[in-house]
Amino acid sequence: MKDALRAWLTLARAPKLGGATVRKLVQQFGSVEALVAAPASRLQQAGLKPAACEAIAKPQHLDADLEWLAGNASRHALTPDDPGYPARLKDIASPPMVLWVIGDPEVLSLPQIAMVGSRNPSPQGRENASAFAASFARQGLTVISGLAMGIDGAAHQGALDGGGLTIAVCGTGLDRVYPARHRDLAHAIAAEGALVSEFGPGMGPLAENFPRRNRIISGLSLGTLVVEAALKSGSLITARQAMEQGREVFAIPGSIHNPMARGCHKLIRDGAKLVETANDVLEELAPQIQQQGLTLSPQQNSAEQSAQSGANQADDDDYTALLGALGDAPSSIDQLVERSGLTTPEVSSMLLMLELEGRVAAAPGGGFMAVHTGSGTT
Repeated sequence: MKDALRAWLTLARAPKLGGATVRKLVQQFGSVEALVAAPASRLQQAGLKPAACEAIAKPQHLDADLEWLAGNASRHALTPDDPGYPARLKDIASPPMVLWVIGDPEVLSLPQIAMVGSRNPSPQGRENASAFAASFARQGLTVISGLAMGIDGAAHQGALDGGGLTIAVCGTGLDRVYPARHRDLAHAIAAEGALVSEFGPGMGPLAENFPRRNRIISGLSLGTLVVEAALKSGSLITARQAMEQGREVFAIPGSIHNPMARGCHKLIRDGAKLVETANDVLEELAPQIQQQGLTLSPQQNSAEQSAQSGANQADDDDYTALLGALGDAPSSIDQLVERSGLTTPEVSSMLLMLELEGRVAAAPGGGFMAVHTGSGTT
């Protein structure tokens, strides 16, 4: 395994050498070790450029990469030969030759939902990202995103606040955090999930690397949810790649006056599934989760624990006051503020969370009503 790891690390650093090409070459040469041990003349006959042959013959970063891996037990390098390499990534057109990980590599094989969107979202978009992610996390679905400012960061933080797992796919080497202001968030993600990159230590924030990492975000997930995006947005690239990979694509609609909603509206016109609650996504993904033999976290997935989660939330004084203020007839936010004694921002935020969990419904003419499910589940 050590020889195979060294070989994969060597190939990952070779210029202009993609995962699809390497996969074919490994089949041709019989093993990854045989590939890197082959003479330059044979490699060139197989179609490799002289620069790639030189990089394979004289790997410059190998010792530093191995030293970085050995520096901390939470650091890992998954290769296609590794049983822990995520099966879903092997299905995409150009799987990473090496998947660098800080954290728990086992989370990469759990059921995941990708959440992406604008780096400059509206306040409502940021709140939606956080609330949807928290709801997914509580129900056992791992949230994956790209650690960028805006929607990405809100999704990661929402999943952590929901007590769940989250994965950040980075566009740099994992020896640095980009953007730097997400350093604390990155540390929290590594402790409760994983930081992932196909770029080795030392790789800085090059512009061309961020679109490349998007295929990993969509490839690891069962589906991609676009929260808010302009018409020209990297999030739409991720959504397109998800469609090409046979993954589900979801989009949250917004106001026709919000330019950050136009990308989502375009996706919906092109066939993405319109979603209004986290349950809309979970219901759509449930058959895939079962078919692929995956399971949500038992603690979060059982009806008994789900009911208990709702009960715990209802026991909170503020939620108890708000739920008590709701009735079968629609109530406006002003009425709920007056009845509950809470502030308008508190009521608005709590209503969004309860609506995502299916405990509150928006009335057609405005206002909100309590939802009676009968089973107590969300």
